[in-house]
Amino acid sequence: MSPRCADADASPVPEDDPALRRRLLAAARQMNPLGINRGKSGNLSTRAWRGERDGYCITPTGLAWDDTREADLVWMPLDGEESAALGRRAPSSEWRFHRDLYVARADAQAIVHAHSPFATTLACLGRGIPAFHYMVAVAGGEDIRCAGYATFGTQALSDLAVAAMAGRSACLLANHGQIAMGASVEQALALAAEVETLAEMYWRALQVGEPLLLDRAEMAVVLEKFRHYGQPRSR
Repeated sequence: MSPRCADADASPVPEDDPALRRRLLAAARQMNPLGINRGKSGNLSTRAWRGERDGYCITPTGLAWDDTREADLVWMPLDGEESAALGRRAPSSEWRFHRDLYVARADAQAIVHAHSPFATTLACLGRGIPAFHYMVAVAGGEDIRCAGYATFGTQALSDLAVAAMAGRSACLLANHGQIAMGASVEQALALAAEVETLAEMYWRALQVGEPLLLDRAEMAVVLEKFRHYGQPRSR
């Protein structure tokens, strides 16, 4: 499957599409009110094409969300480095793991990275989120892994993130934060909020003791149920 799109029926979206840029910026501005981010930290991206070149639009580095405009969003090709970025701003310092996740995962159409407080607290302890609650399966597996630590913005961090996301749609980053991806920027944002909720519940349970964990057999049942969860398609 081409990394262009996980859905064969979906059309590639050009990077200058106003709706694409509007949705990406709207999602960015929701992070702080949702409580999954504070200040200027975090970054988001969504797949986008420029001509025949595969790439993604990503938020710029160092700008407050309220000061960021659609024209500040940066387009980058999947086959290029930072020098290939197009836009009036520099891209997020974490562009590498955005690029590498898009290359590795055809199902990733949008990515959200946040320094959400509870997920980051667990990540600073080197803890992922185990199967203490069945909703952990929302990230695609029986747990939410914590990637090892590497300096922000480096290829080493990107490599660790891609490995932690294998078979998952979210992970924590040691001493750093979390990543969530989805079929749209809205879906990725919702997953990041869910990961933060799970992290908070797990953290609170740890204040009392080690929570009971669901076994692999039960999580396999839950994961199968999640495959068909939600509203049926209209006919």
